[in-house]
Amino acid sequence: MEKKKTNAKFIIILVVLIVLGGTYGTYKYMHSLSHEQTDDAQIEKNMNPIIPRVSGYVSKVYVKDNDYVKKGDTLFTIDKRDYQLKIEEATAAMVGAEGSFEVSKADIGSALANISVSDANVQSAGGNIETAKIRLGRITSDYNRYENLYKNHTITKQQYEQALAAKQEAESQVRILQQQEKASQYQKTVIEAKSKVSNKQTEVAAANIKRAKALLDAAKLNLTYTVITAAIDGQVSKIDIQPGQLVQPGQSLFYIINNNEAWVVANFKETQLNKMIVGQKVTVTVDAYPDYLFEGTVTSFSPATGSRFSLLPPDNATGNFVKTIQRLPVKISLNKTNDPEKIKLLRPGMNVAVDVHLE
Repeated sequence: MEKKKTNAKFIIILVVLIVLGGTYGTYKYMHSLSHEQTDDAQIEKNMNPIIPRVSGYVSKVYVKDNDYVKKGDTLFTIDKRDYQLKIEEATAAMVGAEGSFEVSKADIGSALANISVSDANVQSAGGNIETAKIRLGRITSDYNRYENLYKNHTITKQQYEQALAAKQEAESQVRILQQQEKASQYQKTVIEAKSKVSNKQTEVAAANIKRAKALLDAAKLNLTYTVITAAIDGQVSKIDIQPGQLVQPGQSLFYIINNNEAWVVANFKETQLNKMIVGQKVTVTVDAYPDYLFEGTVTSFSPATGSRFSLLPPDNATGNFVKTIQRLPVKISLNKTNDPEKIKLLRPGMNVAVDVHLE
């Protein structure tokens, strides 16, 4: 009798296990028809690198490891004495350039005044020549008349010689005035050439002013770069700088993590992507907070598998080929309906399990 009771209990337990196993297997099978799951997924957040724009020695650090900061808060400062000297140097160059420009402007003003005087001299010489030519014409007519009278012995030789002398004097006066006009014209040409040179010098001086102003603005801008501030609200990572340390432009020093926004990057097998599309609902379970379910949405698919972005991507055209299932990163945005305080608790790199609802 004892043996029969034992067999009965065993059969009952076996039946219960078969029923439970079958029920669970059926549930998982039915679930798999409308869901795709993976635990190869991590939390991601914006991690802004702190990179100085100028070189120098760190003078003071205002934050400590894991501090929370607000946008505009000072993180650290760089010794600014070298950049203040550059501002003074650029200011001196600016003053020198402005002085040269003023001198060039004065030279142009003087040249323009001289050109005006030369124009007046040329015009005056032209007028005097016209007057002298009119006088020469009149005296020449008188001379011709006196010459005819002298040939007829109507006037004396003295009167004839006086008329001849007057004619020669008028001709000489015209030649002198013509030479003066040429001299005035040449002087005007020289002054105009000097004016062009002065104009060119003024243009160069103006360009020097622009260059000096650009250098001064750059020096002032570099001085502002000696104070490094937070670009966003967030939490800083480990601070790896100390006062007196030399930093260089482009050197990544530490990070500020934006805790207000998070998303998930899940690496699905390529065989799971058949029915997945953008916009599908996703349930996210974070290993650190298993009691809270985050809601998300499939946002985008990576343009290539994760192996293609590795340092040494596989090359299947060489050596022996072994087919392995590849994984494709899928971005999942966390919905705004989630508790913001829970979002702030998430940290980049945390492991999560995602469940994509295919229907």
